[in-house]
This record gives sequence, structure tokens and C-alpha cells, in this order.
Amino acid sequence: MDMLERMRWWIGLAAASAFAQSFSFEPATPVQGQVLKVYGGAPAANTRLNGRTVRLFPQSDGRLLGLMPVGTLTKPGVYDLEWLDGDNAIHHEQLRIASAHFKRQNIILSKRLSALHSTPEERQTVAAFLRTVSAERFWQEPLEAPIPGCITSPFGVMRLHNGKPTGDYHAGLDQRGAFGSPVHAVASGVVKIVEPFELRGGTVAIDHGQGLESIYLHLSNFAAKEGDHVERGAVIGYVGSSGRSTAPHLHWTLYASGVPINPLQWMKLTPCTAPAAKTGTK
Repeated sequence: MDMLERMRWWIGLAAASAFAQSFSFEPATPVQGQVLKVYGGAPAANTRLNGRTVRLFPQSDGRLLGLMPVGTLTKPGVYDLEWLDGDNAIHHEQLRIASAHFKRQNIILSKRLSALHSTPEERQTVAAFLRTVSAERFWQEPLEAPIPGCITSPFGVMRLHNGKPTGDYHAGLDQRGAFGSPVHAVASGVVKIVEPFELRGGTVAIDHGQGLESIYLHLSNFAAKEGDHVERGAVIGYVGSSGRSTAPHLHWTLYASGVPINPLQWMKLTPCTAPAAKTGTK
């Protein structure tokens, strides 16, 4: 191999190495209910995992970032993560999804609360919100806890109502809070929903951009209106017990690309140790 060929070989090797290094993700071994931060470079425009495709957005450091949710009900195992140019996979990595070992939780509901159901309008409004993926990023880390209260019901627990399985899991966190205490936005964003829903009660939903969204339920009153741009920590409403709720508390959910994810990946909160009134939420 002459000098020119060696130079070409080294240039090709360096280019291949730089290409491979532009594709990465974290955490290395996600658990059920977490979100993968998937990084890429041109010409990748999307990433795909387990049949779900998520858009990659340009960031200030020149990289591309997409928030790929690992669904709570995803079976633990090894999966292929792909970076896509159109429909073509241009790079892939294997990753292992681990079990989160979610527990079960029984909630005692009165007949009145058991009879509450979401209306078609409520379901349609929330579904439309979760389909929204806006291109501008408003959020920065770390996210801020919406209230300081401890966790009365964790993310991901399989829910029973009055001892009977519901077939559903707790898609958010319940935090202890006094009636009327202020609820804060976990990150900057645009308020998309301010509604007194039947099942969810007083509800505020915020689009934080590039696939990150949050929703706050059972509020007693509102401090924001639809279309408002709010900063992280802004008061958006007040703790209540509206909708399907047995005591004042805040239920809130963090979404990545329309899928509920565990907020404890983004912030630290403490489980309650002292007994408290059980809270039943959507």
C-alpha cells in the first residue's frame, strides 16, 4: 500500500468513525417507563424502536435529538434501535430494556366515583393534545416538581379499584398537596388545555416542545388560559379534588412523544412515609 492509498484508508476510517459516533442514546439500559434520548446527525431525520417512529430535532450544539418513549407495558428484552433517512435505516444499535418491577395498588372508590367516565369530548381533546409534536423546544433540564409534596402513588403501578383489576396502570404521579396550594409548570411551554373535565377534573396541559408534554389533573381552580406561554415554575392552577379523586392531591403526567413516562427520570421526589388519605385518579 503506497502513501496515497494509506491516506485514503485513514480518511475513510476517520469518516466512518465520525459517522458512527454521531449516533448515540441514553440511558444505556433503559427500564420500562423511561425515555431514551436518541442523538443523531444528518441525514437521519427519525428514529425507530419497536415499531414506533420519533422525529429528531436540531439542537443548539448541532446534534439532532429525539425523545423515544419506552412504554410501561413494553416487554423486557433486546431491541433494535434504528436511525432513519426517509424509510431507510442508515444505522442501528441493539439495546436491552430492563424490567421496572412495577407493583400493584388498590384504590377504594365510592359508587359515585366509580361511575365517573370521561366524555367523548374529553377523550378527543386529550388525544389531540398528545398527537401534537411542535418543533420549537421550550424545555430545559432539570425539570421542576409541580408541588413540593411527597409521592402518594408512584408511576407505573397496576391499578385495582375496590380490589378488582382495571387492566390499566398509573400513568403519572400523585403528590400530596393541601387544597388550594399552587401548582407550577415543570418546564416552559405553551398551555394547550384548560378544562373542567368530568373524569380528570380541573385539567391544565402544557406543550413543552419537541415531543415533551405535561398534564395536571384534579385542580380546584386555574391560573392560566389556553395559548399562554408560561415559564418553568409559573403557577398554572391550584390543588383540588375534582373529577375521580378521593382527597386533595395533584396527579400529573409527563409525556414523551405522546406516551406517559416516569417523571423520576427527570427529577427527584420522595415517597410519603406517613399514612395519608388514599387518592383515586384517572
